[in-house]
Amino acid sequence: MSRRPARPARPRTSWTGRGDLTASLVVIMPLVLAYGLGVIATGSISVIDVPTRLLWRACHRDRELYLLIHAGLAAAYLIWVARRARRGLLAARVVGPLLLEAFVLALALLALFQVGFRRGLPLGSLGPIVAALGAGLHEELVFRLGAFFGGAWLLARAGLPSRLAWWLALIGSTALFAVAHHWAGEPWSLVAFEARCVAGLAFALIAWHRSLAHAVYAHTAYDLLVTALR
Repeated sequence: MSRRPARPARPRTSWTGRGDLTASLVVIMPLVLAYGLGVIATGSISVIDVPTRLLWRACHRDRELYLLIHAGLAAAYLIWVARRARRGLLAARVVGPLLLEAFVLALALLALFQVGFRRGLPLGSLGPIVAALGAGLHEELVFRLGAFFGGAWLLARAGLPSRLAWWLALIGSTALFAVAHHWAGEPWSLVAFEARCVAGLAFALIAWHRSLAHAVYAHTAYDLLVTALR
């Protein structure tokens, strides 16, 4: 009597999407350092960037101490990348296509809002370049990595079915992304809220189906384009 072949074990669900989260963090770190240097040069800090504000206050607004801390972060980052043998992730053959794809996605999103909302509604930071860098970076870390990925994981741990947890986290993080901009001081309008919900959904799907790094750089590219076109 022949035995049925054993079913292969189901792979564990990844709550960070299809991309490699560690690889994303490696590729994102240069943007973190560039933004940190930009803060020193301009004093412009993204509204949602609480860690940098706290660090700046802890340094008593001492630029040299702040720069020294970032130099330490850069050194630790380079040592970590070398020990983990992740240098290849920073090669032009890897970063180049990622940045190109992110730029194309940003252009597509910009075109969508120019045509769909007929008002060219800017979704990113309207401040200087440094603020645009900070918004693209920190909003993705907060709303996609934290609220979307982290929220889905927490809801599943609480006992909800995985699919339901994913959808609730997607919808919840998208709504929070839209509300946060008005909470930060932007005047309320239904068009602005709807547009930000669409943007939040787009960045969440990019983060899930491509990677967190794709979402960060697409968001940053979008904000930079909006800033340049003002």
